[in-house]
Amino acid sequence: MYQIQFATSGGPEVLTHVEIPDLVPGAHEVLVENAAVGVNFIDCYQRSGLYPLPLPGCPGVEAVGTVLARGDAVDSVEVGQRVMWFSRVGGAYASHSLVPAANAMPVPNGIADETAASFINKGLTAWYLLHRSGPVKAGDQALIYAAAGGVGQILTQWARALGVRVIAVVGTEQKAEIARACGAEHVLLADADIPACVRELTAGHGVPVVYDSVGEATFFASLDCLARHGTMVTYGNASGPPPATAPAELAKRGSLKLTRPILFDFIEDRATFTEATDALCARVAAGEVDIRISRTLPLDCAAEAHRLLEARQTTGCTVLLP
Repeated sequence: MYQIQFATSGGPEVLTHVEIPDLVPGAHEVLVENAAVGVNFIDCYQRSGLYPLPLPGCPGVEAVGTVLARGDAVDSVEVGQRVMWFSRVGGAYASHSLVPAANAMPVPNGIADETAASFINKGLTAWYLLHRSGPVKAGDQALIYAAAGGVGQILTQWARALGVRVIAVVGTEQKAEIARACGAEHVLLADADIPACVRELTAGHGVPVVYDSVGEATFFASLDCLARHGTMVTYGNASGPPPATAPAELAKRGSLKLTRPILFDFIEDRATFTEATDALCARVAAGEVDIRISRTLPLDCAAEAHRLLEARQTTGCTVLLP
């Protein structure tokens, strides 16, 4: 058994292959032999220390694999069953992981390992953004940043399936084509005057909701895109954490609402986790959300995956294979 660990916070170069002793599940845990591991920006935050883990740390929040053993108190999954799982505290960059049974869900038949490893964190993020943090309905308009990324593609497709008119923001013309293929009605390049473009596209009103995963570099521009009483959902820090903001900044722009959500606060009980996962799998099964794997790499190449992600040289989902 092995993990990709970091003994100190830092850049991708701190990630190393470390052999570990055999793992034994506790009463409420399952031992999973991982077949595929999803890569997310939160993994980079864990490695860099922005979201600190106890050291030595093992990053990664989502994977799929086979249950090899389970604790005495576990009855929600079976030994030999294929499961997709998520973690609050890293641990997915590994050949084997100990997982709280409450965080593991059987994988529906017909969904490949790489797909399942890519969508439990990203897809459930899209679910809570659209249904909880910044709820939208048919006919609404929404601004989605990084629309060609892993979460962005799922979010754009799901929003379109709900009848939402999506204005997408991407970094390159190549990524613009991806966003259009996902259903974006309008696509803006990140170097444009985004608030001015959004006002033009909305007859001067702005949009009722902005989903911003970029953070510092786009924060105030995102606020300036909102309609009166609109909701700013800042859910990522790709360019760094958003700046400290006085409530008056929201008032003077039209009594706006600001939220900084994280996935785990929306799936903290098994019933809600099941509800969200069922909704996601239904969208995938219906062909309304296509999980696009852009790159697979060996797990030992995790540092390269982080370099590509932080340089914004990825589209869709990246998967690591133990």
